[in-house]
Amino acid sequence: MLNIIRSSLLVCAFLTSWMFTVQAEETQAEEAHQETATSEFEPGKFVMEHVSDAFEWHLFTVGETEVSIPLPIILYSKNSGLNVFMSSKFHHGHESYKNFRIEHEGKNEGKIVELNEAGEVIGLPVDLSITKAVAGIFLCVFLLLFIFLKIAKSARSSVDKAPSGLLNLLEPVIIFIRDEVAKPAIGAQKYERFMPFLLTVFFFILFENLLGLILPLGINVTGNIAVTMVLALFTFFITTFSANKHYWKEIYNPDVPWWLKYPLPLMPIVELTGVFTKPFVLMVRLFANMMAGHMIVTVFVSLIFIFAKMGGPVIGYSVAPVSLLFSVFMVLLDVLVSFIQAYVFTLLSALYFGMATSEHH
Repeated sequence: MLNIIRSSLLVCAFLTSWMFTVQAEETQAEEAHQETATSEFEPGKFVMEHVSDAFEWHLFTVGETEVSIPLPIILYSKNSGLNVFMSSKFHHGHESYKNFRIEHEGKNEGKIVELNEAGEVIGLPVDLSITKAVAGIFLCVFLLLFIFLKIAKSARSSVDKAPSGLLNLLEPVIIFIRDEVAKPAIGAQKYERFMPFLLTVFFFILFENLLGLILPLGINVTGNIAVTMVLALFTFFITTFSANKHYWKEIYNPDVPWWLKYPLPLMPIVELTGVFTKPFVLMVRLFANMMAGHMIVTVFVSLIFIFAKMGGPVIGYSVAPVSLLFSVFMVLLDVLVSFIQAYVFTLLSALYFGMATSEHH
């Protein structure tokens, strides 16, 4: 197991150095430093900056030096064509590059806008950039492939032996998803074809949730509603294309009293609405729970600066231990929530698959 972890760390370090260049640079404009030093602390802005997506992977700040990993910016503009460069060219969003800049206010806040020669905004380019959330997905996918290919190789080579290492750690979880989630929800005869998706979505959500709690990684991937929407759409499409005729019959012509179907098709409307509300619930539940956990931690940290502003440094230092203790408690609670949310998403997906493939009795 130690060899696997050591190899994983070495490969991660190699890929990180190959794909990204770790950036540790001082902010270029002296006015920006003075403005930062004199500006008042804004709790709302502080919280949102730490839970929202970004074009660079900020690690930490030491004095006036920001240590971050620049990410690739990929833009297509009708005026200048394809533009590919690293986000470090924006100097943490303080400068423009190639007539592009990151907007910090207005309706395009947080987006990359295109400028003309006079510095005026002329539109939005097609943005295919690798943001922090996308980089977090790539990292998680690499870890999943590396770990489970190792496990599969170990399982094939030790058929008659007791499992060890990562196989011994994760095999009970895989069996739990099979025996306690897939079989009861889908059925013992039909669960096998859904197992690859259920295992993939469970471990993907779990790994992303846990990676979001590891500092300085802090990747709030499952707290990004676009990511949870895609996961929910996977469940929706698999449910829709796996459904049998009995499933559609219960939607368009359910076994209810006739007056609930004619002349106003009340129950068919309710059932058809449920087809779309199920993936919506999956999307919102995962997004809201993981976003809330990250926000609460940053709120507790911001309390230190809020009380310091209200009562001076002494009040700030006195509040700091309490805020840090609550932050640690919330992080530990988020570890539990990470497992629960991965389990709930997988269980509900299995239930939807079971409803779509159940036979009429």
